[in-house]
Amino acid sequence: MIPFGSANGAPVSLHTIRGPKGLRAAITPFGARLVQLWVPDPAGTLADIVLGHDTAQDYLDHPTYFGATCGRYANRIAGGQFVLDGADFQLDQNEGSNHLHGGHAGFDKMHWQIADLGPAHITLTATSADRDMGYPGLCAMTTTYRFTDTGTLTIDMSATTTRPTVINMVNHAYFNLAGHGAGSVLGHHLQVSAGHYTPVGPGLLTTGEILSVAETPFDFRTDRTLSAAMGQDPALAGSYDHNWCLSDPLDGDGLRPCARLKDPASGRSLTLRTNQPGVQIYASGQMHRAFPGKEGRAYHRFAGLTLETQVFPGSPNHPHFPAARLDPGQTYAHRMAFTFGV
Repeated sequence: MIPFGSANGAPVSLHTIRGPKGLRAAITPFGARLVQLWVPDPAGTLADIVLGHDTAQDYLDHPTYFGATCGRYANRIAGGQFVLDGADFQLDQNEGSNHLHGGHAGFDKMHWQIADLGPAHITLTATSADRDMGYPGLCAMTTTYRFTDTGTLTIDMSATTTRPTVINMVNHAYFNLAGHGAGSVLGHHLQVSAGHYTPVGPGLLTTGEILSVAETPFDFRTDRTLSAAMGQDPALAGSYDHNWCLSDPLDGDGLRPCARLKDPASGRSLTLRTNQPGVQIYASGQMHRAFPGKEGRAYHRFAGLTLETQVFPGSPNHPHFPAARLDPGQTYAHRMAFTFGV
């Protein structure tokens, strides 16, 4: 443990967990956040492949959700409104008139508690009060980061509630396999196991449609570079910030293939599996100004790519989307499994 500054007047710490082959990750309880992720290249040279900041206060000063556990409902809900069991709920409106990533005081702004810490794992817990940011039910949450013996990094997010509610927790790490300050990810190769996506309209709000990716810039069923795919459609000049609907069934481990990301320049790759039905991919195209990052680096447009496994955006208002409902006695359980290669 090392000091990581303070946030909202409370001290913040940083904790390192380790895996085989030099893999290591640094996590802070502030936002249950992944701050560093060190991964080797083919020569064994390590690089930190996630964007972030050097102190906790920097995350407040430059709100980009780098590495955070987001919720109660990550992604967007139009008007911040939904109906549950006939009751209307108005959520915090923190992106214009809409609700994004749990509101202005979502899970990413919380000081989580360390429930368990070992050489290869850390478990963090927090609670969200009934009507916190407008949501019904007292919610108890857990996030665990763990390296397996084979070098897979798993992120497990879970929650329970005292009243029927909606939940969609995500990990919001931005990846750049060349290193967090190495520049653009547009040369990265991406493959996504998805035959459909959910288009968006004004305000990046999902329209409720589910469309085929065939013959569109959203077709990553085979390996493509981000730049080549975006070049198909001038409307994507703002880059990807969309949900893909994962196609493959769950396997014996309860996970399905999600995405594979490769960087030809560094030789690093990552493969992601999840138990969730969708993944939000954001290529940081809306970062129209430089953000100060770790080690004095500046992060510009297209500096990183998110892979936020999730239920679909706006699910509480689209009954044909996967359900985000959580009832008392149930446990929300979300797993991501990252495998790193060269």
